[in-house]
Amino acid sequence: MGIGDTFGKLGDLNKLRQQAMQMQKNLQGQQITVEENGVKVVISGDQKILELSIQGISNEVLNEVLNKAIRKSQELAAKELMNVSGGMGGLGGGQN
Repeated sequence: MGIGDTFGKLGDLNKLRQQAMQMQKNLQGQQITVEENGVKVVISGDQKILELSIQGISNEVLNEVLNKAIRKSQELAAKELMNVSGGMGGLGGGQN
């Protein structure tokens, strides 16, 4: 593998990173609302709880705890993905 290949892969990774950041920004601006049996949940497209109410009563502490749990599960999933893909080198088909 030549130096040109390495720079090409770095460019591809940078492009993928920019696309991922744009996708995350787009998702942050979207909201999903589900309301059933007296429970209402409003969540952003990037999986952040914006509102949770039960029979019209909201609890900010509960929102924060749920968001923390979601963030931890996302971190775990990202870590597993890195293990499976072999890190950044695995994304380009290379080996570490």
